[in-house]
Amino acid sequence: MRVQFRPEARAEALEAKAWYEAHAPGLGYEFARALEAAIQSAVRNPLAFASIEGECRRVLMRRFPYSVVFRPGQKSLLVVAVFHHRREPNVLAGRVGG
Repeated sequence: MRVQFRPEARAEALEAKAWYEAHAPGLGYEFARALEAAIQSAVRNPLAFASIEGECRRVLMRRFPYSVVFRPGQKSLLVVAVFHHRREPNVLAGRVGG
């Protein structure tokens, strides 16, 4: 299954990785590994994760306070957001519908 990122989701992931790396060398790499593990879990069994709105679902990342919000398709998985749990949920609401 092909994984695609919306531009906003890619920017969130890169920003979070850079933030963690700036605070502790190697932690950005650990964030990237946790993100990849969450995405691979979603690829293996997308319908196993909680539905949050419409067709969007979310998988919680291990060790980091982030969710990967995605929309499963027949042949691809669209990552809509890499969302920090303390962010305002209304920021996400505009993305999950479109």
